[in-house]
Amino acid sequence: MFRILLWSVLAISAFACAKPEEQKPPNIVIIISDDHTRQAISAYGSTIAKTPNIDRIAQEGVLFTNAYVTNSICGPSRAVLLTGKYSHKNGFKRNSDSKFESDQDQFVKHLQAAGYQTAWIGKYHLGEDPQGFDHYEILPGQGFYYNPDFIVKGEGKVNREGYVSDLVEDAAENWLDNRDMDKPFAVVIGHKATHRTWLPDFQDLDRFEEVNYPLPDNFYDDYAGRQAAMEQDMTIDKTMIMAYDLKMYPDDSKDNNIVRMTPEQRAIFDAHYKPIHEELNALDLKGKELVEWKYQRYMRDYLATAESMDRNIGRTLDYLEAHGLDENTIVIYLSDQGFYMGEHGWFDKRFMYEESFSTPMMMRYPGVVEPGTKSDALVMNLDIAPTLLEAAQVKVPEDMQGASMLPVLTGKDKEGRKVLYYHYYEVGEHSVSPHFGIRMGQYKIIRFYNQVEGWELFDLEKDPKEMKNVYGEEAYAKVQEEMKVKLLETIKKYEDPDAEKIFHQKLESPVIEKK
Repeated sequence: MFRILLWSVLAISAFACAKPEEQKPPNIVIIISDDHTRQAISAYGSTIAKTPNIDRIAQEGVLFTNAYVTNSICGPSRAVLLTGKYSHKNGFKRNSDSKFESDQDQFVKHLQAAGYQTAWIGKYHLGEDPQGFDHYEILPGQGFYYNPDFIVKGEGKVNREGYVSDLVEDAAENWLDNRDMDKPFAVVIGHKATHRTWLPDFQDLDRFEEVNYPLPDNFYDDYAGRQAAMEQDMTIDKTMIMAYDLKMYPDDSKDNNIVRMTPEQRAIFDAHYKPIHEELNALDLKGKELVEWKYQRYMRDYLATAESMDRNIGRTLDYLEAHGLDENTIVIYLSDQGFYMGEHGWFDKRFMYEESFSTPMMMRYPGVVEPGTKSDALVMNLDIAPTLLEAAQVKVPEDMQGASMLPVLTGKDKEGRKVLYYHYYEVGEHSVSPHFGIRMGQYKIIRFYNQVEGWELFDLEKDPKEMKNVYGEEAYAKVQEEMKVKLLETIKKYEDPDAEKIFHQKLESPVIEKK
């Protein structure tokens, strides 16, 4: 009896003194789409789209209702994601003439050093020499929707038959199947969808043909008081191209999206679009009727293109669950920026106006984030790199300009950032003038330069659709001065010398004070 009692005491003591098992570092899956917007995601209350699989991430984690980007354009946004630094710091300001120096510091390199196995699969759009990844299979440049090429690490360029969203997911699952199972992993899955020219998967071509989408109430915006908006070239009316964008091709089309199809694929494609083209010719539409016809075609193709992506995001989530990975894997979904779905009569992005400046972002983090959480905190794509390093218990480099979102995720910080800083640099593309600015509280101030020189100020509480520029109005004189002071302070904080120089320049044609 004594011996039994002694062994019991020793066993209890040993259990009490044993160290608790260290929590394994979380796996990381980042899913980044292209030009997908909150207005087309049902988790954000969209009335024009249903995205059940993207919604799953929000339902099982947190939906960020105030997520934004630093520079609303494809490549620069991805550079910010990887570096945690603004465009003027990471060197990739513009798609048109910037080169991403992949040998610079990136969060994935720190994860690698900490024992993570890393990969980028799909659209990369930062050149063809990714660093910080044990494996990559990337689309050259923009890539193609049908039968795309991939650049595979160690193999070079390979061509694959099929639809791009399916092929990207296939490659991601193949890498997950063959990775080193003893290491935590971090994989970025880069979808081409929903980038222009919105080419749906064949099974989705007819999906929304019977749907008529309501025009946004500012579709026929006259841009009064907003010179930069007036001078842009990104309207559905004047900019959207019948053949290139809406697939109203002549029979001898040489479009690379089309000629790369197999005969069988082309037959399915033509069976869908040719009757639409014939009907258009018969209708002989003009004026607003033609503009609104183009809008409907745009919406149907865009949302059908999103359908396949959402389906494949569901495959990613199902894979994690089927392989017992869901309980210790962070999953983030975001787009490289927002996009216009006819607001102001536009498609595309670039502007610091809300539809483009904002981005969908949601995050599943089991054990940290309560399922079904909504956060109104101000966060940016800039913040993802430090967040993931902190979650992996890896030291965040001091020169990263983003801020970890973990205090927001754990409820310690309800507001997030106090100020959002933005700087867009592209010159000439869609005639959108370069500009920088901040959003703080209910106000947003923007300084346009280069093509258009001028200031804009918006009261988002009274004017959420940004139709009225109140810069120069006497009633907003105090707000205007406070916002300019805060803008200069923020420019200095993020060490943006070009913006600081422009900020101090006097306008050649100063804004006339409104009384």
